[in-house]
Amino acid sequence: MLAIIKKEFLTYFKSTIGYIFMASMLFFVGLFFYFTNLLSMSPQYIGVLSNITFVFMLVVPVLTMRLLAEEAKQKTDQLLLTSPISVLEIVLGKYLGAISVLLITLAITFIYPLIISTMGALNWGETIGGYIGFFLLGCALISVGLFISSITDNQVVAAVVTFTALLFIWFMDSLISSLPTDMISGLIFAGVLVAAVVLVFYTSTKNWYISAGILVVGAVAIALGYFLQPSFYYGLIGRVLGWFSLLSRYQDFSLGIFSLSPIIYYITFSGFFIYLTVRMLEKKRWS
Repeated sequence: MLAIIKKEFLTYFKSTIGYIFMASMLFFVGLFFYFTNLLSMSPQYIGVLSNITFVFMLVVPVLTMRLLAEEAKQKTDQLLLTSPISVLEIVLGKYLGAISVLLITLAITFIYPLIISTMGALNWGETIGGYIGFFLLGCALISVGLFISSITDNQVVAAVVTFTALLFIWFMDSLISSLPTDMISGLIFAGVLVAAVVLVFYTSTKNWYISAGILVVGAVAIALGYFLQPSFYYGLIGRVLGWFSLLSRYQDFSLGIFSLSPIIYYITFSGFFIYLTVRMLEKKRWS
């Protein structure tokens, strides 16, 4: 796996992708640092990280679009999948390769709080907590891009779909507030979720019997929930979609609050999409 991490990391700087990502991030961090801290002589650096979250979501697709799509386009994915290492090691290697570029970029930006510390009092606990939160947010966004890169052999398509998905995540909180909360909508949404699970499972296994079994179990579960706990379906859409609200979990860090709950959430979220990527590659291995 270390060989894959090293290969992925070096590949970023053998092309322009790594330079584009780092230059974009460093430019905007520097820009916000200038207007937020230098012009106003403010020691509150945590606002800089909060202000660049949207910019960061724009450049993540550049970092992730080639991770697996390029392998599929060049027909080297089957060679990689038939190698002695496991699919999980392949996925983790590529994932950690992308994260290492993010980590180095953030490390370079750490020069800005150092500059502020020479100008006045800097809240180091708040700043370090903000960096940890931003890094975990980045890991979660990269895991989404990694998964999307695994389902196509076109880097441009991977970048566009990743950007669309991250844009959806950005507007998630606003979307949730406008969604219906009545029981009927919750029941319909539960049915859609069961159908989606069945579709994903059948696509992965091509097994009609187990897929039909999952469908029956899901339908029975929905019916039992309706008769035993009908209140469960009120606001169900918002509760489910709320799990994908990455930015709301970052609010604690942006306010200088170092909490364990969002850390666990980001790790779980990243692990979920890494698992989906592994399953997608497993399907390619045996297809």
